[in-house]
Amino acid sequence: MRASSRKFLIAAVVLGVLVFVVYRARGLFHFGDFSGAKLLHALRDANFFLLAISVVAIYGCYALRALRWKVFQQNLGPSRFWNIYAMTLAGFSSVFLLGRAGEPIRPFLLARKEKLPVSGMFGIYVLERLFDAASAAVIAAIGLLLFQAQAHPGETTSKLQTAVKTTGSVLFAGVLGAAVLLVYLRLHGTALLERRLKSVIASHGWKAKFAAIVLEFARGVQTIRSWGQLALAVLYSTAHWFLVLLVYLWVSHSFGGKLAGITLSDAMLVMAFTLVGSAVQVPGVGGGSQAGSIIAYTAIFGVEREPAVAAAIVLWLISFAMCTVVGVPLLVREGWSLGELRQMAKSEEAAELQDARGEIAE
Repeated sequence: MRASSRKFLIAAVVLGVLVFVVYRARGLFHFGDFSGAKLLHALRDANFFLLAISVVAIYGCYALRALRWKVFQQNLGPSRFWNIYAMTLAGFSSVFLLGRAGEPIRPFLLARKEKLPVSGMFGIYVLERLFDAASAAVIAAIGLLLFQAQAHPGETTSKLQTAVKTTGSVLFAGVLGAAVLLVYLRLHGTALLERRLKSVIASHGWKAKFAAIVLEFARGVQTIRSWGQLALAVLYSTAHWFLVLLVYLWVSHSFGGKLAGITLSDAMLVMAFTLVGSAVQVPGVGGGSQAGSIIAYTAIFGVEREPAVAAAIVLWLISFAMCTVVGVPLLVREGWSLGELRQMAKSEEAAELQDARGEIAE
């Protein structure tokens, strides 16, 4: 393909991605009488420099994710940053395009790009989820402390506080249990676990699927072989979430008004509510990360509804949708179509379960 034709194709793909993002974002305009026109009106007066550095920071967050994955992967085989970074963007783009069904695609793409076993990559993926869950638990805990340090009257905030407590408790319990399992597996290996799960994985249904996930997690834990690697992974996780926190701060400040008065600790509280909002349904408000952000902005910091909704939508676009601008062209370059990705997402879970059965049988 000539260079001019390739540039035209990439431009067409990027344009198509932008159209699709706008199409997906149409469902966000259900908060009262908020509309796309009001969003454009709010954006017209926004500080585009702050929005631009927020976009750059989000791509930096994906780079930190790639560096952390590189730490996990280096004991499995070749570990090249740029390959991991490119497939990380492509993988998260798959999640945006396909929803949760696209989650298994990223480990598969990384395995193919790095020429490593898929099962090992899925183990790393589960380990990565543990680090993210631990980070979310810490953020939720800090956010709850900040929330309780202030007086917030009103039924909605009271119900959200209950939701924060419940979600934080569940996250903390899950992370604590996973940490205990991680230490045990690191000290004793996976042989005992494989023997105990052999009969479960050989069966069918949700128990077999869950057992296969646990076994892949156990194998993924073995990729961390020193305290130095663990410390480096924690460092990258901390840097990643701090950069996300700065994005929340910069996006808030970009709209001016009361949003310009949001401090770093306030942004932490908004981020905590966003994480909780993505996991629970708030009575009278609904669910979704946008709902959590809007409640934090309006009920806690007294921001007017229109700029609060606009800021929440822009946060979603930058933190979740922006990766597709680069990620989808990378998918196209790798030769994957949307139909192939959808088929891959449907078949990968069954394939991983079959692999787990085969490895235990050996």
